[in-house]
Formats: sequence, C-alpha cells, structure tokens
Amino acid sequence: MTDGPELTRVEGQQCQQQTTGRDMAARYYLSLDTAILLGILFIAIVFRFHKITLPLVDGFSWREISTAMMADNFQQRSWNIFFPEVSWTGPGPSYQGREFQIVSYLTALLYQLFGWHDWFGRVVAAFFGLVTVFSLHRLTALCWDKMHAHAAALAYALMPAAIMIDSSFLPDPAMLALVTLGVWLFAKYWAGGSGWLLPLATLSFSLGVLSKLPGIAAGAVIFYLMVCWILEKKRKQASWVFLSGLLSLASIGAYYIWAIYLGRSYPPFHVAGTGGYIWDDGFWTYVRDRFYFKSLWNTSVLWFYGYPFLVLLAVGLWIPLSRAEDPKQRSLSAIPYVWLTAAIILYLAAAGEITSNVWNFHIFHVPIAMFCGHGALLLATLGSRTVLTPAVVLRSIFIVAIALAWSTLPLVRTMKKPIAMNGKLLGEELARLAQPGDLVVAIAPEVGDPVAIYYSRARGWVFPPGGGDAEWSKFVADDATAIAQLEELRAQGADLFGVAKNATDKEGRLFVEHHDGVVDYLDRNATKFADLNNLLIYRITRP
Repeated sequence: MTDGPELTRVEGQQCQQQTTGRDMAARYYLSLDTAILLGILFIAIVFRFHKITLPLVDGFSWREISTAMMADNFQQRSWNIFFPEVSWTGPGPSYQGREFQIVSYLTALLYQLFGWHDWFGRVVAAFFGLVTVFSLHRLTALCWDKMHAHAAALAYALMPAAIMIDSSFLPDPAMLALVTLGVWLFAKYWAGGSGWLLPLATLSFSLGVLSKLPGIAAGAVIFYLMVCWILEKKRKQASWVFLSGLLSLASIGAYYIWAIYLGRSYPPFHVAGTGGYIWDDGFWTYVRDRFYFKSLWNTSVLWFYGYPFLVLLAVGLWIPLSRAEDPKQRSLSAIPYVWLTAAIILYLAAAGEITSNVWNFHIFHVPIAMFCGHGALLLATLGSRTVLTPAVVLRSIFIVAIALAWSTLPLVRTMKKPIAMNGKLLGEELARLAQPGDLVVAIAPEVGDPVAIYYSRARGWVFPPGGGDAEWSKFVADDATAIAQLEELRAQGADLFGVAKNATDKEGRLFVEHHDGVVDYLDRNATKFADLNNLLIYRITRP
C-alpha cells in the first residue's frame, strides 16, 4: 500500500518524459519539413529568377509581347481591366477578347511605381510560380504524405517547362498558381478544415480560370470531392460546394462572354484562343493527325521535360501508392489521377490549339510533378523502409543530378535562346528614328511577331496586317498585293516601315527575296533611313 503513491509518481514522471520527447521530436520533424520546403522554394527562386532581365526575345516572344503591350496600354491609356488592348493593329482602340489580365495589370502597376522595364512581367510571373510550388507541396502532403510533397515540389522546381513558363511574361503562371491554391484550400476544407476555406478556395480557383481558361480542368478535382460527399450522404456540405461552383462558373462564363463580345466588336476583331479545337477541325481530322501526338512527343522530349522527367513520370504512373486504410485518405489520394485525367480530356478536345501554343500545357504540370516525385521516391528507396539511409540519399542525389544535367539545364538554355533579338534591335532603331506620335509598320524575324513594334515604344501594324481571320504569319503571294496592303496602311497614317533582313514567314520565305519588288517600290517611293546588316527602315511619305 505504501508503494502505491511512489509508483504512481514515478510512472507519471516517465509518462511526462515520453510526452516531452514526442513533442520535441514532432517539433524537430516540423522544423525539418519546413526547412526542406524553404530549400525547395530557394531552388525554385534560383531557376526562375536566373536571367530574369532577359528581353522578351525567347521562344515565347510572340505571346509575351502581346501580354506586355496590354500592360503598357493599361498604364498609358486606360486602367480599365475589362478593356485589354494591344498595339500592333494601328492607332486603336485595339481591344481584343482576352483572358482576365491579372499578370499584365500587376505589371502595369509596377510600371506606374518604378518606371518601365520589359522584365517586370517576368518577375510577376515568377512570383506566381513560387505560389504554385508552395501550393503543390501542401496539396501533395494532404493527398499523399510529406516525403511525396517534398519530392513533387522539387520536381516542379526543376522541371524545364515549369521554369520556362513561370519566368515568361504570360498569364499561365497566374492561372496555375491560383487554381492549385484553390484546389488545395478546397481539399483542406473537404478534409475537415474551417468553413472559411470554401469561399477562399472559390475565389482563388475562379481567378485562376479567369486568368486562363485551361485552368477549368482542375475543377474536376472539386467536382470529384463533391461527388464523394454525395456518396457519403453529406448532402448539406455538397450543396454548399454546388452553390459555390455555380457562382464560380457564372462569374467565369460572364467574363468570357464579355471577352468574346469585345473581341468581335473592335478591329481587328480578334478573340485569343479561338480555333484548333476538335469541333473546329473535325473529329476525323484529329484522328488523321493522330491527335498531334508527334508534336506532343517532340515538345516533351526536346523542350519541356527531357527523358529523365519522362522516365520519372512513367515510373510514378506505373507503380501506384499503397492503398490507404482510411476511406477519406483514399479519396484524397486519387486527386492527382483526377486532375491528370481532366487535363488529358482537355488535350484531346483542344490538341491543335495546345500544341500550337505550348504554354497551355502548364495545366498538366501539377499532376506531372506529383507523379515525377512519386517515381523519384520509388527509384531512390527501392523498397527501403526509411529514406535516411546513405544508399537512399546517394540515389536521390544521383536522380537530381541526372535531371539537372540531362533535362533542366540544357532544355531551359534552349528555350531561352534570344531568337527574336533582331526584332528587338529593329524596334530600338525604329524608336531612335521615330517622331512623337509616329505609327510604324514592322516585320520581325518571325513574321507576325509584334516584338519590333513593342520595342519601338510606338503603335503600328505587323506586316502583313493581322487579326480576325487574316493570316499574318505568311507573306501574300505577289508583290502587287503586298504593295496594295502597304499603301492602305500608309493611308491610315503609317510613318515608318521596318523589316529585319532575316524576316521569314511560316513557309520559310525571306521577305527580302520573296518581296524584292516591294523593296524596289520602297526605294523609289520612300526615304531610306537605315540599311544595316540586319535591318531596313524607310520613312513612308503620306499620300
């Protein structure tokens, strides 16, 4: 009887020591996980901010320039975000049907605060890329576990396609960041999180899809989790999700209806992203072209992923995770498969458009990174029960080194080649020669790319004139038609005409060879201002 209190006191001390030990271990692992996430974010920063001041002359130049022009026009002409305007279709207004301009509008605000720098748009996009890294990490930890979260976030941080798109002046980084954040917040709410997560998730996801329509594919995850609730007879929760979804779709639909109306109401009557879909080209045309799989493969191997990431993706898809015992966790673990399936369905419906404008593949990169991370863990552990053994660490280092050497470094270098530099130089020469208010006509090295107009800091036209149903990436058949087009632009107020001597259309025809008659016409009827190794510039006399 006398031993009872003493025994109880000793047991209490042991229990307290064990609890304290567990708490310290939990804090240690929490700190370790946080440190790993911060390290991955640092890696993502290094790759996304490397050469962040590169002019907009890389492989995505054409699309980046249009986004940059809209930022210019917000800051210089009107802050109304519902009227995005480019500068390559004359004096304007040149409103176009475009996605909701989050990236360009934030960039315009930076111009207003700090002055104009062409690389500010890259900075905004890169910060959205970091949001994607963080949201992807948290989503993967919720769906699978922390080790997979680290691996998936690192895969995304090092993936060449993600690096390139996240550091380009495009709307796609905002799209992926916001829809990933929205899906994570919703999944957290579904798993038992606070009720305020639902409106935040709805707002973030809606803004993501408004930023770029392909983001709608990620909505399949939210729909899937809502169905899971319905099957569990949780109709009240499902009803709130359904109402939030309706509100989201209504706002998205209303904006894109407005964008189509705007694009069809103002010259050049251009709505971005139209054409190239299965309902435009026909199902059998898609079948005959094998759903553009050859183009998809070439883009994947030569630009976006390289063999190491494709191998990791194949391994991660081939060998699934162990089936979770908890039904709720099983539902969450299916999220990457749902997202990937929805993205594949989107591709099958819009392969022509997506393979023509490859940044649209960005919606794939969250599930691809998750499966690449899973594949990397499988190869690194090879059945080991712990990831802290020297063999696992060495294999992990080897996998990362192979990915860096064979994919990340060479492919990012390829995508960032300044292929439109002559267009930039042409624009800068036009800027030097132009008078205030002058309108320019410019032909960049890639015909149709408005890079020269952008760097001229003026408004004007690409040549041949483009927009709407007009073909502006191919020269017309004869000199007479081209001269008539030039005369029409001169009648509309064109002052300067510039062409890069390596300007080539999509059929491989050089302007100075195919349209040598136009050059002769300009020599006779205009004043030559510049005839350099890489460009020609004329002052066009008004009629």
